[in-house]
Amino acid sequence: MRFQGKTVFITGAGSGIGRATALAFAAEGARVAGYDISAAACEKTAGLIGASGGEALALAGDVADSIDVQLAISEVVKQFGALDILFNNAGIAARERVTEQDEATWDEVLRINLRGVYVCSKYAIPHLRRPGGAVVNTASVVGLVGVRNRAAYATSKGAIITLTKNMALDYAGEGIRVNAVCPGFVRTGLTEGLFADPERGRAITAMHPLGGLAEVDDIARAVLFLASDDARMITGQALAVDGGFSVGRPEDV
Repeated sequence: MRFQGKTVFITGAGSGIGRATALAFAAEGARVAGYDISAAACEKTAGLIGASGGEALALAGDVADSIDVQLAISEVVKQFGALDILFNNAGIAARERVTEQDEATWDEVLRINLRGVYVCSKYAIPHLRRPGGAVVNTASVVGLVGVRNRAAYATSKGAIITLTKNMALDYAGEGIRVNAVCPGFVRTGLTEGLFADPERGRAITAMHPLGGLAEVDDIARAVLFLASDDARMITGQALAVDGGFSVGRPEDV
């Protein structure tokens, strides 16, 4: 029970990686505060945790809205008394080249994916225990390597990796570690459209040298590792959990 007595604040907790990670933290003793734009989805996650004997709080709001975030974090501290871990996971995707990307969508991707990490970190970090607090940000392999037709999304994820490194330096002296997890292609609501065509799904899977796609639970385990004392000497890192996607092309050329 690595997180017994600890409190974690998770954004995007209503589905996919966020829900899987919330359940994983709860299974290891953490009190989980889930935050999502969908109140119903977040309530479902909290209900699953409660049904398993865990303690959870469901909060709804916009990760990029400073008022929403401040109210949510204040409620977490009021209910649980402390905050130990922040998992900045909420995000949206867009698939366009620069010349085809409309400006409104570009702005929204950067607002949710990047500003969201900034806003949640700005208001959560002051409440993290010192020393021992941890922040984990969800970036992506597309923040590490180029992937076609993802100009806005890749920009946001690459910026998260750089922000992670800067935050790691800024808060190391206070005993707070900051890392990023970089999933490869994972079957979630954001990627379901990519796998609607079986042939395309097989092609995407073949890009991963280990021969398969990561599941949401694989990402959750990596997040828990980075947030735990097992990683006490790890900060400022971007951990790829991608079946080898970011290593290079698997074909024999």
